[in-house]
Amino acid sequence: MPANLLLIAPLLLHLVGAIACVFLWRFVRLQTVVVAIVQITFVGISSLMLQQVLTQGIQVTQIGNWHAPFGITLVADIIAALLLLTTSIAGLAVFMFAHVALDITRKRFGYFPLFLLLQMGVSGVCLTGDIFNLYVWFEVLLICCFALIALGTRKTQMEGALKYVTINFIASGLLLTGIGVMYALYGALNLARIAEIVRDTHENAHLLVLPGIFFLIGFGIKSAIFPLFFWLPASYHTPPIGISAFIAGVISKIGVYTLLRLYTLIFSAEIGFAQPLLLVLAGLTMAVGVIGAAAQVDFRKILSFHIISQIGYMLMGLAIYTPLAVAGSIFFVIHNMLVKTNLFLVSGVVAHRHHSFSLSRLGGAYLRHPFLSIMFLLSALSLAGLPPLSGFWGKLMLAKGGLEAGNYILVGTSLGVSLVTLLSMTKIWNEVFWKPRSTRLKMALKETTSTYASYFPVVFLLVFILALGFYAEPVIKLSLQSSEQLMHSENYIDAVLKSNTIPVEPPSSP
Repeated sequence: MPANLLLIAPLLLHLVGAIACVFLWRFVRLQTVVVAIVQITFVGISSLMLQQVLTQGIQVTQIGNWHAPFGITLVADIIAALLLLTTSIAGLAVFMFAHVALDITRKRFGYFPLFLLLQMGVSGVCLTGDIFNLYVWFEVLLICCFALIALGTRKTQMEGALKYVTINFIASGLLLTGIGVMYALYGALNLARIAEIVRDTHENAHLLVLPGIFFLIGFGIKSAIFPLFFWLPASYHTPPIGISAFIAGVISKIGVYTLLRLYTLIFSAEIGFAQPLLLVLAGLTMAVGVIGAAAQVDFRKILSFHIISQIGYMLMGLAIYTPLAVAGSIFFVIHNMLVKTNLFLVSGVVAHRHHSFSLSRLGGAYLRHPFLSIMFLLSALSLAGLPPLSGFWGKLMLAKGGLEAGNYILVGTSLGVSLVTLLSMTKIWNEVFWKPRSTRLKMALKETTSTYASYFPVVFLLVFILALGFYAEPVIKLSLQSSEQLMHSENYIDAVLKSNTIPVEPPSSP
């Protein structure tokens, strides 16, 4: 497949699928078929894109043959291809769960087209080479997430949706201001062109910190870093799992990806100025998130607060800013997308049968559902980072990078947070799976075919999670390659501005 068509395919695929679902508005089963075809095709396209990037180098296309920096550029490097592949896998699992567990009312009123447009937005963020279009794709994410969270019009959903959209509109305003400042300084919106000016001429270098702060705050809000996280646990637990699993598992990581992209490509000269702040923010985000999780008594709220904590680990690699640490962040993003999505799906399976997310109303799941209990345990231990599961390798890379850079306090904080994460997962295990279920609640149990069908997406994701843990070396190598690519931005700049492909350099050993 030609490179230009391959880069456009994820956007067109989801757009055409969403339009088809709108035309099939009254035919839910036909919409399901359309989405299934789109999701499976997306996995194939993402796999092919990663293979092409690895064999041929950074892939670039200029929309309408308007050459950079004047036209709209789409770029796929290793990190973009990795995130697209991970997103496609998580999206397929969430679709399979929603197919059997989501209520028919939401399916009839726009769930499927909104879900596809949301994934189109994720693809746009990962592939865009233009800072204004980066903002546009984030607005696509914002609109789709708001509509999905509000879908159903329950009071708690509307409250969560309003909190979500209000704080993210503020973040969008900050991003738009940062873009305006950037254009005023450099007269360009193409990321590669801005990076070239900054690198070669150092023009307005002393003012670069100003848009850097705007982007840090804006994307920090969207990523839910400390102290800008308060909207996330108030929003993510309100919609059904068929909606919240994808938003919580994938969307919350896209802001971190953008920070990695911008701070290695454009603001690398200012990383020394921002590094002390990033180190503090990473440590506080980890600590506050895990403390908030320990105080919760609702399955979804515990998992929501853990999102905040895990964002701290992803920010940790950027704060340390060594090739190994940045690679650790990339690996951790991939791992967390899969694990967090799966944990939300497990909570959905439990609630689908027990009709509650409250820990006090749950119990006895281990005896009735031993297989589900084992799947939760493996995912939970992966999140906590027990060896040799996937979370261990990401935390090991981050810890090693931090120790080599002399960031002992941050490394110590990350290890302490891992221990508290394990305690939080143990709390869920004890309350949901291990303790006896109250006799007065047994009548609420109801076995259905869809309950067991909802196991399949959990098993599907768990296969990838276990593979990422027990066969981590290929993904670690890809993360190291991606880190080298990010931190040596001249390859990205040359690929975009000269419209050629740059071969991938072999990674250094961790």
